[in-house]
Parts: sequence; structure tokens; C-alpha cells
Amino acid sequence: MTSAWPDVQYNSAKFVAPHHIGDVPNYGIAPIPMIRILIADDHTIMREGLKRILDGIEDIQVVAEAVDGLDTLDKVRTKEFDVLLLDLSMPGRSGVDLIRQIKDELPKLPILVLTMHEEEQYAVRAIRAGARGYLTKESAGTQLVTALRKVASGRPYISIEVAEQLAMNAMPADDNVPHTLLSDREFEVFSHLVKGKSVTEIGDLLHLSVKTVSTHKTRIMQKMNMNTLSDLVQYAVAHHLLVPQA
Repeated sequence: MTSAWPDVQYNSAKFVAPHHIGDVPNYGIAPIPMIRILIADDHTIMREGLKRILDGIEDIQVVAEAVDGLDTLDKVRTKEFDVLLLDLSMPGRSGVDLIRQIKDELPKLPILVLTMHEEEQYAVRAIRAGARGYLTKESAGTQLVTALRKVASGRPYISIEVAEQLAMNAMPADDNVPHTLLSDREFEVFSHLVKGKSVTEIGDLLHLSVKTVSTHKTRIMQKMNMNTLSDLVQYAVAHHLLVPQA
């Protein structure tokens, strides 16, 4: 659109004609709403990459960064954001547990989960915990801006596969895949076990006692009808539940 007045930039969605006061025009251009982002990821390279993707996007601004779960909680409690861009696997409190706590304290804050996990089960659990959108790090380069705008506007951002999985989970099933039978906490413990974490390490990561983690491990084995940790690892690989650690 060509301007009839010099030095006027148009927001095509919201343009208000200028009003003249004396000889000085008062251009009534509606400002573009800014989406304020908190990036929570424990990898500096990843945070810098995300900021580079968003650099120059006129309606999105990265206003803060967090490096772990506790830092994320501190930031969202003390500052206001329009979207939390959250890595699903960070040191300290993370994952579904962190999403639930944030939604309990700040139910109106939209959360867009960013993760290396491509398997829909991770997305389903994140969405059920309160996340509004789910994006793999591999697709961030092409989909991040669209995803942020969508969740900031109050709409979900999920793939067709995840939507289908959510719908299927709401229906009675005769033959569930074993890992879908696990509770969210059990699935989190399972994810750490197949990555080679010890019971003690998992307890430290999830702020649980060794006894509690051991109990979860026993229940996981029972629910999935498996006898050894090697069985769990083979299952995780076969079902694309094990991703390389960055």
C-alpha cells in the first residue's frame, strides 16, 4: 500500500487515518501488539539459535532467558510474559511436573513446549499437563514464529498426529501400547531410566527419594511386563522414545 503522507508506515491489519492538528499531522497508526517471550532452555547454543530465528520479527521480542526449572519459576513469578518457550528436558524440575506447577500458579500464561522428542506420547502428556503448543527443535527453524503467534493468541499449536493421539486417548482402547499405561511421573522416570540414569540420579533430578524412584521403577516393569532394564531400553528404541542427549 502506497502512503499518501510521507514517513508513514502502515500496519495493514489496523490502519487509522491520520488526524491533522493545525499544520502538523497526527498519524493514528495502531501499534503492533508485541509478544514478549521467555526462553527456557539449558543449552546456550540453543537459546542463541532461537533468538537468531526471532531476530527482526517485528511483533516478537525475547525479553528474558532461563537456564533450568528453578530459574524458569523465578522468572515467571517476577516478570510478565506473553508466551513461555519451554524446553521439556532441563536440569532440576522440568517436564510435565514443571508445566503443571507453572499452570497452577499462572494459569493464563501460554506455554509452547520445545523438545527433541518426536514421539507423540511426549506431546500428549505435555498438552494434558497444560501446555498450549508443542514443537520439535528440528522444526523450530520453519515453524517457531507461527507457533508463537498462535499460542499467544489463545489457540493451540499441535500436529495432526498429536491431535489424533489426544482423541484416541479419550476413547476406550482394547490394546494400549504399554508405555501409554504409565502415569506421567512413571513415564518421566522411565525416560530417565532408558537414558542410563541411576535411581539416585533420577531422584536428584526429580526431587524424589531413592525409595520413591525404586517404587516407580518396579511399577513400570510390572505395567510394561518387562524384567530387565535392557528390556526397557530395547522397547524405548523400538518405539522412538529414546533420543540422543545433547
